[in-house]
Amino acid sequence: MNVKTWTIVSNKKHNAFTDLIFWKEQYWLVYVSSPSHFWSDKSKIVVSRSKDGKNWSEVARLDVPGQDIRDPKFADYGKELGIFAYLNKQLDPSPYKTVLTRSSDGLIWSAFRDAAPVGWLLGRPIKSEGEGWYAPAHRTDHGDAALMYSINGEDWKVFSSIFTGSRDRADETALYRQPNGTMVAVSRLENGDAIFGSDHAGTLVSVSDAPYNSWSELFCSHHNRLDSPVLFSLPDNQRLFAVGRRQTQIRAPFQKQGSAFAPKRTALFEVFLSEENGHAQGLEKITDLPSCGDTAYAGVVVKNDRILISYYTNDPKTDPVWLFGMLRPTQIEMAEIEIENL
Repeated sequence: MNVKTWTIVSNKKHNAFTDLIFWKEQYWLVYVSSPSHFWSDKSKIVVSRSKDGKNWSEVARLDVPGQDIRDPKFADYGKELGIFAYLNKQLDPSPYKTVLTRSSDGLIWSAFRDAAPVGWLLGRPIKSEGEGWYAPAHRTDHGDAALMYSINGEDWKVFSSIFTGSRDRADETALYRQPNGTMVAVSRLENGDAIFGSDHAGTLVSVSDAPYNSWSELFCSHHNRLDSPVLFSLPDNQRLFAVGRRQTQIRAPFQKQGSAFAPKRTALFEVFLSEENGHAQGLEKITDLPSCGDTAYAGVVVKNDRILISYYTNDPKTDPVWLFGMLRPTQIEMAEIEIENL
């Protein structure tokens, strides 16, 4: 596949956790600049904008004094742009709170305020079919995943349960609503805090029909654990795609699924919700983007016959295992794929 890539940020810092949106006729990029992947009160959320996706200007830096802030995600409120982010207290990151800031111009932002109920971490929101917004969320202490709802985009409540953790634990979750109204949730599954990974780790795909009061597990893939997933479709809405971090090899005992001692890539997948056109239900990798080590947390915009994908990575000329990559500088990359190539 023909994929064009270019570097947006490379300054010997740990630049990570991107998101991308098209708002008010411009592309907007958000990411975190920090000394490393781990806790730091020097972490800053950086907001940049561009008219073409190639030439970027930094317009804002945001933080919460004395706190480690990470994982920013955009929310399109029409006249305003929102950013959700997590606060973290631990050296090995385990965020405990979701906070929100809003802006009418992308330049001046409100003070961060609490957004989700205690213990819940919100994912990327999507507009509801009527008033309000939906957002995926995962609970830090119990391993649950849920659908949240907010009438104003600021005050969120649990609407329905996507997954209840017991032995397995749901982490990052992405949402997509199909044209027929069916909601699809893709969740990263973990098993405890196994640094060498787990046989139970993988990707859970769940579906729910309106009014989204209950969810059904469609399938669970243990061949790929799709970390930091983001979902998107093409303008014809006939195919569903996902971008996330994948592990290139699975070998016991030290490189089981999700191991911190395994190589990683940012990859583009197609999600097959049923058997169709000779494809089995599940995830099918289309291509890896130039990436390695500590990578993924992608943002996606589909516009003008092209797909733009932001993500972060260690220097692609190297290939450190995930853990070592967390200690090294990372850069922000942009990938471009022509829709006709898919």
